[in-house]
Amino acid sequence: MATIVIGSVPAEEFALKHTLDELPDVKFECERIIKSGEDAVMPLMWARNVDKEELEAAFEDDPSVDNVRLLADFEDEYLYRMDWIDQVELLLGMLTNSEATILDAYGKKEEWRLRVMFPTRDKFSATYEFCNEHGLTYDVESIRDMDGEPAGRFGLTEGQYQALVLAAQEGYYNVPQEKTLEELANELDISHQALSERLRRGTESLIEDTLLVGTDPDLM
Repeated sequence: MATIVIGSVPAEEFALKHTLDELPDVKFECERIIKSGEDAVMPLMWARNVDKEELEAAFEDDPSVDNVRLLADFEDEYLYRMDWIDQVELLLGMLTNSEATILDAYGKKEEWRLRVMFPTRDKFSATYEFCNEHGLTYDVESIRDMDGEPAGRFGLTEGQYQALVLAAQEGYYNVPQEKTLEELANELDISHQALSERLRRGTESLIEDTLLVGTDPDLM
């Protein structure tokens, strides 16, 4: 069963430590990270909240970076492809030993926040053991097994999933509203307070698991 893990890694044990130190306001978001050779990884990465010339000067002096290529320039954000060649032990361990997929990686100030999919819980355990053996830090915030059911894929309980789907199907979110909270609660045979709580917590879980992944952790 696939497992989704969200956690953080210090920049000094990951990548771009020098650049993040030199440019404390810069924000990085990786769209894709793949293995590149035996001792490097290749991210496709957005850089925001930074001057391009200052950023590229910092890249030049950053020992973790090589072969930096600017792919797109939108004036206030820049898309780069590069090689990370230093402090990538954890990433290589995830991609090779654990067969993991890096779904999102967000870098700011002194740390990176990762959302990683492991093919099994045992593969995640192997990564955690790898960190302990190599003195690496991987602070786990949440672990969720994807059990194949729609609710599990989106971090919802079965009750939350049922409530959200019914509310959408019955027009609760329409304007004008076609079904009231009390009417939906009667269909589910629960109190309207219980239904309100399911909808609130379910909505919160959906937002955290989709819209807020890869965004600024300070906004979460």
